[in-house]
Amino acid sequence: MEISSKEHTHFFSNNTVVPVDRSSFKSESSASKERQSCCGGIKIFLGALSFVYFAKALSGSYLKSTITQIERRFDIPSSLVGVIDGSFEIGNLLIIILVSYFGAKLHRPRIIGAGCLIMSAGTFLIAMPQFFMGRYRYERFPSTINSTVSLSPCLQDKSQAPLSALEKSQAKINAGCEKEAGSSMWIYVLLGNLLRGIGETPIQPLGIAYIDDYAVEENAALYIGCVQTVAIIGPIFGFLLGSLCAKLYVDIGFVDLDSVTISPKDVQWVGAWWLGYLIAGVISVLAGIPFWFLPKHLPKPDSRKDSSTSSEHSKFIIEEDKDRRTSYWQQAKLAEMAKDFFPSLKNLFGNPVYILYLCASIIQFNSLIGMVTYKPKYIEQQYGQTSSKTNFVIGLINIPAVAFGIFSGGLIMKKFGIGVLGAAKLSLGSSFFGYLLLLSLFAMGCENSDVAGLTVSYHGAKPMTDYEEALFSECNSGCSCSENDWDPICGENGVTYVSACLAGCRASNGSGKSTVFFNCSCVGTFESSQSSSAVMGPCQKGNECPKMFLYFLVISVITSYTLSVGGTPGYILLLRCIKPHLKSFALGIYTLAIRVLAGIPAPVYFGVAIDTTCLKWGSKRCGGRGACRLYDSSALRYVYLGLTLVLGTVSIFFSVAVLWVLRKRPSPQDETLSANGERGACGTKSRKDNFVNSDRLIQSTYWPEKETRL
Repeated sequence: MEISSKEHTHFFSNNTVVPVDRSSFKSESSASKERQSCCGGIKIFLGALSFVYFAKALSGSYLKSTITQIERRFDIPSSLVGVIDGSFEIGNLLIIILVSYFGAKLHRPRIIGAGCLIMSAGTFLIAMPQFFMGRYRYERFPSTINSTVSLSPCLQDKSQAPLSALEKSQAKINAGCEKEAGSSMWIYVLLGNLLRGIGETPIQPLGIAYIDDYAVEENAALYIGCVQTVAIIGPIFGFLLGSLCAKLYVDIGFVDLDSVTISPKDVQWVGAWWLGYLIAGVISVLAGIPFWFLPKHLPKPDSRKDSSTSSEHSKFIIEEDKDRRTSYWQQAKLAEMAKDFFPSLKNLFGNPVYILYLCASIIQFNSLIGMVTYKPKYIEQQYGQTSSKTNFVIGLINIPAVAFGIFSGGLIMKKFGIGVLGAAKLSLGSSFFGYLLLLSLFAMGCENSDVAGLTVSYHGAKPMTDYEEALFSECNSGCSCSENDWDPICGENGVTYVSACLAGCRASNGSGKSTVFFNCSCVGTFESSQSSSAVMGPCQKGNECPKMFLYFLVISVITSYTLSVGGTPGYILLLRCIKPHLKSFALGIYTLAIRVLAGIPAPVYFGVAIDTTCLKWGSKRCGGRGACRLYDSSALRYVYLGLTLVLGTVSIFFSVAVLWVLRKRPSPQDETLSANGERGACGTKSRKDNFVNSDRLIQSTYWPEKETRL
């Protein structure tokens, strides 16, 4: 009986085992299909988001590479270019709160796609003035344009003399000059950059959150790291594109290039700045297309289905059958959050380490953003390099050094398990040695070019105090010249003259770039002069300048790397010095402060300071002051590097204060707080073990330093 019972049980189990196996097989099959669709979907989103990061980084860096081109094309000072550059941050700030809050409720991929379309529209708008302003006109002596007419640059006959600057401007205005010049077209560039800022806003918060919601937890950090890596590659291609477009003449395809009488080395040269924006706009459109076909939700990975943490999107979605039950709870939660806002703000700003690090970051970002914005201009004016070569050097040398520095900082932190105190020391050391290296660049500048009447007198002596009056001398007193013209020629004595007329030249031969001027009375009176002839274009910088430029490149690359090493430790310090429930709020305040107090004002006041070093301003065709034609090299070096170093030094003092507070703070405080269920603020020992666990958070959060440490 016992045996038969066992057999019956065995028979029953054999009969029931088949359906169990089938159901388990089906569940395993469906699970594997779901897993494959999940992995495939998130990888498609990852590829699309990486391409968008590449597109926005490319267009942003391309704008930096065209700063001098825009300045010359629209005849505007550096301070106004700084306003245009800062308009991107203004556009970003206009909707960052709306996008961050409402974006989580809506279709996130499509919002990113819409952002790409807005970003591309802004990029196209920046290029539009080129097609409405007419052809670019530079100042040139008539005989260099039309070879059939031979005029004397020095017009001794008063009846042939040109009109005064005021009369000439009035005549052009009466002839419809206002329509031709388009003096306010730069507003379209500003509005386009503002639109770029608006379109870029949803990409970072919504894209990173989408990956964090639907990626396998252990893969999220890797995915976000891939996106950030591509974001660093974008500026390399942006500056290389800027280098390529700067070689091409601004009106390429619209004028006969053989008739162009200036070269890329001329300060009046404007490259095809608009062409790169069209290319960047097309790339932005292509980058946004995949997001219109991606789903609102992806299948959750198995490891997260039973997780107590829900996705950002699901926190905002209310199921229809639970509306009534959750509405009261949501209202209570919102009221609680509003009530807790000011205590949280007080708690945050009552944290001495956080507030000191925030001040240090704001001042350091002012230094870095101003330095990066005008670095191409500094290289062009200080070392006499073309815009094309300048952008090529920055894109191929400086940006890879920044990327390697960021990677090295994170590697050092992880390799040696550095805690908060060590991170503060590493960040401080990086800033100290970086700015110390920057100090050596004061000795690596070029002297002013010899420009008669501006940097040297017409007899080779020291320049006078009043530069405008010094443009006229006895040697050109018989000529009817305008002091507003800028059409430089190079005398055989190695001195540059503002124009052939101011050089006293009475004859010319040839046309275009090969024009040669003869019987130049001012060239013949110079101390070392053996001849009185001159050729078109300014003279080259001194023989020592190319060597100084090489030294500058080496120190600049090392400085970029050194400053970038401290980026990751500094960010770790920020994350570890705040309570966990205030972390998102603290990061939001940090990003807002950096954008408002550094991203917007720094390019403006750096531009104003650089404008003070101008020796010779150009004049607009309709009257008024245009772009600067010649800078005082020594003054530019002291203003540009000096302002960067002063701000950097002040930020170092704040960093020292952060380190001092950390040393003074007793570590047992962490133990007390952890006993109450909270992690402490800025413990020096208890944070070491948590470093690896926070890698994903570190990589998923916006870090603007990697975009500015060039």
